[in-house]
Amino acid sequence: MSSALTHILSNECPVCHKGKVFTDKNIFLNFGLPKMNEYCSHCNYKFQKEPGYFFGAMYVNYGLTVAQGIATYCIAQFFFEKNFDLRIIPIIALAIILLTSFNLRFSRLVWIYMFKDI
Repeated sequence: MSSALTHILSNECPVCHKGKVFTDKNIFLNFGLPKMNEYCSHCNYKFQKEPGYFFGAMYVNYGLTVAQGIATYCIAQFFFEKNFDLRIIPIIALAIILLTSFNLRFSRLVWIYMFKDI
């Protein structure tokens, strides 16, 4: 499991672990829409199996975003006197917006790794 997470965070092909899934070298600090390679440059593995293949990755993205929102709330609540201060909402929204590009790439990589043998 830890090696799969390492390969996912390294943007590596799920089959050969040598080619890259996205054309960007780094999946962490990119703020544009992701550009995926159609095939692995090393083993010729096709990343998008069929049209609509990544619709399921939206569920992974949603779960990841909710978890990040809850984690942001848990951290931010220590800086306010009330249990739920409305000033926490913009902080959560900012954290979610800043992590959107990473979440999109990460959820697609997780989806590819979940169904790499199919």
